[in-house]
Amino acid sequence: MSSFKVNGGNKLKGEIIPQGAKNEALQILSAVLLTAEKVTIQNVPQIRDVLKLIELLGELGVKIEKMSDDTYTFEAKDVNLEYLRSEDFKQKGAALRGSIMIIGPMLARFGMAYIPEPGGDKIGRRPVDTHLRGFESLGATFEHLREERFYKINGKNLQGTYIMLDEASVTGTANIAMAAALAKGTTQIYNAACEPYLQQLCKMINSMGGKISGIGSNLLTIEGVDSLGGCTHRMLPDMIEIGSFIGLAAATHSEILIKDCSIANLGIIPNVFRKMGIELEFRGDDIFVPSQESYKIQSLIDGSILTIKDGIWPAFTPDLISIALVTATQAKGSVLIHQWMFESRLFFVDNLIDMGAKIILCDPHRAVVIGSNRETKLRGITMSSPDIRAGVSMLIAALAANGASTINNIEQIDRGYQFIDKRLNAIGADITRID
Repeated sequence: MSSFKVNGGNKLKGEIIPQGAKNEALQILSAVLLTAEKVTIQNVPQIRDVLKLIELLGELGVKIEKMSDDTYTFEAKDVNLEYLRSEDFKQKGAALRGSIMIIGPMLARFGMAYIPEPGGDKIGRRPVDTHLRGFESLGATFEHLREERFYKINGKNLQGTYIMLDEASVTGTANIAMAAALAKGTTQIYNAACEPYLQQLCKMINSMGGKISGIGSNLLTIEGVDSLGGCTHRMLPDMIEIGSFIGLAAATHSEILIKDCSIANLGIIPNVFRKMGIELEFRGDDIFVPSQESYKIQSLIDGSILTIKDGIWPAFTPDLISIALVTATQAKGSVLIHQWMFESRLFFVDNLIDMGAKIILCDPHRAVVIGSNRETKLRGITMSSPDIRAGVSMLIAALAANGASTINNIEQIDRGYQFIDKRLNAIGADITRID
């Protein structure tokens, strides 16, 4: 297990470039299984979850070539279906939440798939029902081997149909869309997710010869084709990293220029941080966050407390709730943070309270943050990261605090943020990695 030792209190200053989008990568990389032809993916983030998925694709027989630090080619010409039944696959797939994304393309192209119950963050229940019920609608059947914690899915001759999703799941929509891309006939997915990352997947499939319309809406129409070809695809910058850097700049009283943000794909993220009193200046596709002596959380028009709530796109992404919460601890004013999608995601606030933050945890989904306006500095402590976003929130708190902090279990942070210690040290942070 590795740790970060963080000496807080430094103001950061400089430029930082966000990595490629983690949540897009897990979909896009799985989509290479839809074709036997070569697919080139650019702006691939060098993070633990993505590298594990690339390794898993290699074990499946996909020919992989690393062209540069962030560019790979994939050729799924000779896929080893027997590997899906191996103990090695069970172990590696179970350790990676994103492994579930290979089911759709495997069903589409080979008519079968196996997948262990996927792992990932400890943030509450994350059922796979939306995925499996969608595949059933297309004509697939599945068997849940409970003792082995393993799913077996059969899907020969998938047929297009109308599907009403029970929830607008991003990964569920992506998985079903990939399966439908090679199904017979037309599939309509209503209550579909419409996040930029899902849009990117649909655009990639179309560039491979697919026929998907309604991209960006909650009704996708997918005309199945006989086969898909190769393509070149560039991933978006990671909106969660961009939001994290905005929060970091504000909480540490720093001046940071975030480069190449693809602002058009950030939705309401900048506006939510502006409601927290954070000044943002758009410079082309860059975001400049100036150093502020104080940032004041807005009240609602009637004077009541501001609520920041996560939701399905285009609402505020749940992956930035933890970042907004820790940022609010250094603001002037109060805010209600409402995380309704995952019941365990706010439990890390105990660590922030130990650091001196004024937070009332109302229940597993809601917390009231009373900002200190930097009048009471956070203090360094020893803590452990329970998930990716909580880990980075702890890192932001440690960088804003007086004294030294130790953050254990940073493998969680490495799952979602590439070389975060080196990149932040380059603009003035004091972070030491202890292996």
